[in-house]
Amino acid sequence: MAMKNTSSSLSSSLPCSIPSIFLTFSLLCTLSFIFFSRPTFITGNPTSISQITLQNPINSLKVYIFDLPRSLNYGLLEKYWSLPPDSRIPNDPDHEPGSNRIPGNLKYPPYPENPLIKQYNAEYWMLGDLMTPQKLRSGSFAIRVLDSEEADVIFVPFFATLSAEMQLSLDRSVFKKKTGNEDYKRQREVLNLVKSSDAWKKSGGRDHVFVLTDPVAMWHVKDEISPAILLVVDFGGWSRLDTKSSHGNSSERIQHTQVSLLKDVIVPYTHLLPVLRLSEDQPRDILLYFKGAKHRHGGGVVREKLWDLLVNEPRVVMEEGFPNATGKEQSIKGMRTSEFCLHPAGDTPTSCRLFDAIQSLCIPVIVSDTIELPFEGLIDYSEFSVFVSVNDALQPKWMVSHLQSISKKQKEKLRRNIARVQPMFVYDNGYPGGIGPVPPDGAVNQIWKKVYQKLPMVKEAIVRDRRKPNGVSIPLRCHCT
Repeated sequence: MAMKNTSSSLSSSLPCSIPSIFLTFSLLCTLSFIFFSRPTFITGNPTSISQITLQNPINSLKVYIFDLPRSLNYGLLEKYWSLPPDSRIPNDPDHEPGSNRIPGNLKYPPYPENPLIKQYNAEYWMLGDLMTPQKLRSGSFAIRVLDSEEADVIFVPFFATLSAEMQLSLDRSVFKKKTGNEDYKRQREVLNLVKSSDAWKKSGGRDHVFVLTDPVAMWHVKDEISPAILLVVDFGGWSRLDTKSSHGNSSERIQHTQVSLLKDVIVPYTHLLPVLRLSEDQPRDILLYFKGAKHRHGGGVVREKLWDLLVNEPRVVMEEGFPNATGKEQSIKGMRTSEFCLHPAGDTPTSCRLFDAIQSLCIPVIVSDTIELPFEGLIDYSEFSVFVSVNDALQPKWMVSHLQSISKKQKEKLRRNIARVQPMFVYDNGYPGGIGPVPPDGAVNQIWKKVYQKLPMVKEAIVRDRRKPNGVSIPLRCHCT
């Protein structure tokens, strides 16, 4: 896929040394809508964008697509469709015997339906938006430009999640190794190309955008892309056990310094269940519903304790399950007949379960003290969700009593508010291969808006880097997570 380029490396991360930075950041975000959105003109390239001249609307994000080989994005999809069934999931929907899902000679292949992969497909729809002819993109907040000098950000079109999941499917044993790891080879190819470019050298990579929706995406090169704008589903995948204390036996988790709310964007998982409209809603008999694995790693300890507290409570359903066809049907029925859907942490603080609940009009019960959620600032989750501290949730009988105390009128209001935000968490634009106009109120546009809000701090960091003496790096002085 030819998409012209310019970018290479500097290191160091965003400075953040005093608490008042948050007030400054809020002010800068507001001012950015004035100072960073001046009208410009661009001329289309007939091989990629329709031959038109378009005035850039106020408050839009100018995006340049880095020129990566097709083998690192749509070519990966072509390779995926030629693979055998995924051994990690029974009855892989993409490779069922006798199915005709493997596409022919399509320019833009469809994204997998395999739930282990489909939940992480933001990069597919974001690239599809940018690849859509400009004359059809009037509803997109992003404007594609053909010169990196004109861009606010440089989008790196690597399907990092698909690359990682393909390796995990074929040979999980080498995933954390470099030898024999095809995913690592692709990561290395991307970084070698990007870091050798003029645009990366000019900004230190701070204005580059990487989509890392799978917590293990680009696992081997996270340190190298740390200055960039990272689009992640949460910060949980960026923490590690503290092995520097208690002789490596500590269970305390510490955050990597390369993720920060100042520069990075939390994006939603892709929902796996169909959308239920408010007009289609039926009476709900179950109080609280949860379906998933009881035993998880690290952050899943709370989930296990909650399970034991709730499993025998009246009108509460706690089901073990797996995201195959049978599990999907069970989840549809469970979420659509329940008033509340439990959302405890698992391997990471959040999951696609939250967004399935939203699309099912099941009021999310979020058990977390520190969770980061997509599009905060654009929406208020407290208007359609119930937040519960870990301490309260683990008190016997507390959860059921609390949910029972919420009146019918309150629940109806929460559900109406869910219906209003449902479109914000939908990626699919309804067009083959993802190439087509994105819904103005959809997930892709919300992500572009959140990236736009980061520009003041990104631009400030680039200027700081330019004035530093040779040989001196400006470190990140707080995690700001």
